[in-house]
Amino acid sequence: MAVDTEAADARTVGERGAAPASGSASTEPLTGFHIRVTATTFGANFSDGYALGVIGAVLPALGETMHLSGVWQGLLGASALIGLFFGSILLGRVADVIGRQKLYLYNFVLIAVASAAQFWAHTPLVLFLLRLAIGFGLGADYAVGPTLLSEFVPGRLRGVLLGSLTVLWTVGYVLANVLGTYIPINGTTAYWLLASGALPALLVLLLRIGIPESPSWLAARGRGAEAARIRRTYLGQSGATAADAEAAAAAQPPAARYRELFARGQATKTWFGVIFYSAQVLPYFAIYTFMPQILATLNISGADTQNLVLNLALLLGGVIGLWPVQRLGRRPFTIGTFAILTLCLGAMAVLSEGSSGALMVPFLIYTFVMAGASTITQVYPAELFPTALRGSGVGFLNGTSRVASAIGTFVLPVSLSHFGAGWSMGWMALVLLLGTAVSLVWAPETRDTLTAEDLHH
Repeated sequence: MAVDTEAADARTVGERGAAPASGSASTEPLTGFHIRVTATTFGANFSDGYALGVIGAVLPALGETMHLSGVWQGLLGASALIGLFFGSILLGRVADVIGRQKLYLYNFVLIAVASAAQFWAHTPLVLFLLRLAIGFGLGADYAVGPTLLSEFVPGRLRGVLLGSLTVLWTVGYVLANVLGTYIPINGTTAYWLLASGALPALLVLLLRIGIPESPSWLAARGRGAEAARIRRTYLGQSGATAADAEAAAAAQPPAARYRELFARGQATKTWFGVIFYSAQVLPYFAIYTFMPQILATLNISGADTQNLVLNLALLLGGVIGLWPVQRLGRRPFTIGTFAILTLCLGAMAVLSEGSSGALMVPFLIYTFVMAGASTITQVYPAELFPTALRGSGVGFLNGTSRVASAIGTFVLPVSLSHFGAGWSMGWMALVLLLGTAVSLVWAPETRDTLTAEDLHH
């Protein structure tokens, strides 16, 4: 029988009250362990951004050396995103069943090995399969990385830390694009650049060795004594005892089933998350994977310089976007940024035959705002679900959003070649308009939402 998530959350609040707090959520400082977990999750997002950005940087050179058709270019551009879908959907649920820690460690074994193996991928099919594997591993991290971070860090810092994940993603993505722009890319350097993604992946893997299981997950499985030990050892909560942990475990709801994502009281949040996330990332990945082709189609002069300017705007927007997501709240931030992004792509559609200067103004605004808006994709998903459903829910949202990203990335180069930049910008503006409308109707305010850990902090 499906569990009403509102009731489940109420029981979770009871669980929170049963455990001792070593400090309030509003005053507890970050510990060294918090910083370590944050650093490894940040590193994963940097690695993710680099892996997804590097394919756009080398595709023009690979198109010549591999004689790629438009279909193969679209498939290679979307390959990691397809893998992300399957990894997020399948492994998000696995994380709720077997725990966060195992996937948190072993997914980066797969990512590091597959990234290095790209050096020897000299056919489109082999490269496609390797990038599919990279995406599968990253999909697991999309589900467990933010989930584990949200369950470890103090609640007062959760929003800014989760939002910062996107900044690190953007740093990796921009670095890959800048290297692709200013390093002479040929049949040899393209493979070195692809394989270089193994370096940050290997560093993340080494730093993750020894990270313990989430106390929230352990308590939800009735393993309160282990949860108390981890709180004492790693979080500095000396007052946590086995007896308190047992009481906390007794107040936990039963282990959730996947269908409870769509149960009464939770379904609207789940579908909102799917549509908002998908509508935001579809044009994002499509546009920035094929940035050189878009600039060429729009006849932008000084394309390399403009590409660099846009990438810097992407980075700056990601950093500055951390402030309003905390100050404005999740709902107004999401609605406002969707509206601005819709207007920008609509303006680019109308001005597609205009001068470079006229086109670059809405393009720069779009890039800056989109980078800031994307910070919410690391914050909202974890806050839309109770502890028992969080891994499954975050995995489902990430997976479905990557289907949208893959579709956009596959369709855009075909759209550019057949219909031109104006119509291409137009249909992506309609996608953003859908996100605006759904957010107006369904977006909840979750800024003050507590995870099961918050009253332990």
